[in-house]
Amino acid sequence: MTEEFTQRLLQNIADTLHKPVEQYRLDASFEELGIDSLDGINILFALENEFGIQIPDDAARNVKNLREMAEGVWKLVEEKGTAA
Repeated sequence: MTEEFTQRLLQNIADTLHKPVEQYRLDASFEELGIDSLDGINILFALENEFGIQIPDDAARNVKNLREMAEGVWKLVEEKGTAA
């Protein structure tokens, strides 16, 4: 994962949740950040739009923190060939 990709992902999450990007770090769990299931769905849609990917539902269900989300999105972006 590149630093540019990570910052783009975190900024997208912050924008989706209408909070400052400084509040987010990759090692934070969704629970720590107060991200509920509806927030998670909104984040997934935003990331799919931002990176032009499709995130499989089964993969999304297993994600518990921002690092897992970032790694999963990065993998899909690389497979598509649109890495930041």
